Amino acid sequence: MINRLPRWVLYGSALLAFSAGFINCVALLGFANMAVSHVTGTVTLTAAALIKGDWSRLGLGLWIVLAFFVGSIISGMIIRNEALRLGRSYSLALVLESLLLFAATGCFFYQSLWGELLASAACGLQNAMIATYSGSVIRTTHLTGIVSDLGAAIGNYLSGQGFDAKQFQLQSSIFLAFFIGSGVGAVFYLWIAYWALLIPAVLVLIAAAAYWWVMVFHVLLDESK
Repeated sequence: MINRLPRWVLYGSALLAFSAGFINCVALLGFANMAVSHVTGTVTLTAAALIKGDWSRLGLGLWIVLAFFVGSIISGMIIRNEALRLGRSYSLALVLESLLLFAATGCFFYQSLWGELLASAACGLQNAMIATYSGSVIRTTHLTGIVSDLGAAIGNYLSGQGFDAKQFQLQSSIFLAFFIGSGVGAVFYLWIAYWALLIPAVLVLIAAAAYWWVMVFHVLLDESK
């Protein structure tokens, strides 16, 4: 149960979920029409491609899943822990994610599959970056677990088992942010095509700077006590 929800956790999770929804929408609307923020659907399409003998689609699906996996490995090497707390190397991970998105933007313009792979690696890095906070699982690049947890929370409340309002607030914020990010991503893709990916790239960079500032502020606050 979350007894206290710091604003940096709530705002940061929502911002990253918005970014992930935005990225995934642009990738789905782009030339490859493949999701990059999660691998469930991609694995399904890859299996279907194998049965149909669509070798190009099969190869693309496998590479996207592998890129997401590699991004997660890189995140694990940087963060080295599943518990979300100040003082970890989140700023470095976020800067790296931003650089991957900037690179992906250029590749998408040339309709290079590297754009899909770099965007998938960025999402894998982000999703593995945040795992748990006060016992609550936080994922920011897909909504399956979020929707399940929200439904379970409501079910528990209806059965008289109590209600964790802070956890519900956090997960609801992630859901709404991802949804809104997807919609905004569609608008900007139709307006400026792949230039739209620069928006989440900049947002993630801002998140890195904001997290670094929050961490420094807390360190200075502790030293002044």
